[in-house]
Amino acid sequence: MVLDATIKAQLNQYMAMMENQIVLKVSTAADDVSKDMLALVEELASMSPKITIEKAELTRTPSFTVNRVGEDTGVAFAGIPLGHEFTSLVLALLQVSGRAPKVDENLIKQIKNIKGEFHFESYISLTCHNCPDVVQALNVMSVLNPNITHTMIDGAAFKEEVERKNIMAVPTVYLNGENFGSGRMTMDEMLAKMGAGADASEFDNKDPYDVLVVGGGPAGSSAAIYAARKGIRTGIVAERFGGQVLDTMSIENFITVKETEGPKLVASLEEHVKEYDIDVMNLQKATKIAKNDLFELELENGATLKSKSVIISTGARWRNVNVPGEQEFKNKGVAYCAHCDGPLFEGKDVAVIGGGNSGIEAAIDLAGIVNHVTVLEFNATLKADEVLQKRAYSLPNVTIITNAQTTEITGDENVNGISYLERDTGEEKHVALQGVFVQIGLVPNTEFLADVVERTPMGEIIVDKHGQSNIPGLFAAGDCTDSAYKQIIVSMGSGATASLGAFDYLIRN
Repeated sequence: MVLDATIKAQLNQYMAMMENQIVLKVSTAADDVSKDMLALVEELASMSPKITIEKAELTRTPSFTVNRVGEDTGVAFAGIPLGHEFTSLVLALLQVSGRAPKVDENLIKQIKNIKGEFHFESYISLTCHNCPDVVQALNVMSVLNPNITHTMIDGAAFKEEVERKNIMAVPTVYLNGENFGSGRMTMDEMLAKMGAGADASEFDNKDPYDVLVVGGGPAGSSAAIYAARKGIRTGIVAERFGGQVLDTMSIENFITVKETEGPKLVASLEEHVKEYDIDVMNLQKATKIAKNDLFELELENGATLKSKSVIISTGARWRNVNVPGEQEFKNKGVAYCAHCDGPLFEGKDVAVIGGGNSGIEAAIDLAGIVNHVTVLEFNATLKADEVLQKRAYSLPNVTIITNAQTTEITGDENVNGISYLERDTGEEKHVALQGVFVQIGLVPNTEFLADVVERTPMGEIIVDKHGQSNIPGLFAAGDCTDSAYKQIIVSMGSGATASLGAFDYLIRN
């Protein structure tokens, strides 16, 4: 038995929602993964009369496909989709059976209109919280368009293939045998990369907004909802709706919610935003802003949007260490998410750059997977909480080096070491290893503002108690501002403040 009683009870409820017969075609051998996969498939078939099994010779063994009767839908699982991918399996069963996916109608039209042959392969880890979004999006595309196929590949089950393709980050997606991209990607983002996204012409006839929110994270969502509730014309321009929260695994300090995950919180934010008359323009990057009679926001695609007031909520991104080798070996040993990519470094030696909470948490997380972790902290002491420091120092395979200035990440095809300067002695040191995790904080996404708005030396927008910048009518909220604390709940509060401030500005002007 692969599924425990609790999961089977939940699964039974979903199985009842299946609409038509489906066929699971299975390719297995004598290995343990094959045996477990066959057991899983047989359990699924035993739970619904609408599921039948056929033995088949597929591209990979072990693997299985989910098909309509008499039709290959192109949805395949190479590996056992449990862990974070169990939901991907359940949704695939429902959607192939005829249950309509919960996808925006405009996206469905875009997917159905795609011409050409697109064969996707996604390499994932069952512990990766970003991978299911990619897997589920590609599965939906395969279900809706017969020219699209997708195979989910568990890197742990196909280690030789992963090593042969030099995959060192998940999720990694291949399209027609070529690298398509790494990291979390939404369906919108993938469609845009395939040439099926929105262009500037779709923005030509938009009327000016009363409030235009730039950024779709917690601050931007909060700001837009507060504005829309006032009954004024509201728009959101987001480079990636949800922002960095999408890359956050565990959230345990969002009051009234004991624990959740970033993607789940973002899904709730998006659902709440859609309850209001808010014009959401996702996957659109702002490049310039100017104030004339109205604020004019230029987008990377060439379009210009106008608004009476603007709220900047573009958030922040992982700070790069900016040493030779970091960019060259990104996804080839240089990583930024220990939880996602840690399993790919099983049994290897890695370094963590950064001794704050995120760095020490990453070191503790990695210590249970890798052979050895070396932590490099620039300052003389760690900045992490005392309880985390004690835990890290107690681990036999963690070495913590303070007063260490990283000077280079070395490698050939992949990372093979890290060099640092002992700041107290001036001596150069080198550590041989196979992976480097960068955990040194955040940098605000405000470069597009240039000198238009007053910012701190760190690039944070300076705001008053109403969330307004030094430009009347231009407000800001969240991690892109000079707020004292960068927290989700603080960002939401500041988004509401900026929105109320913008409304007050509008009625007075």
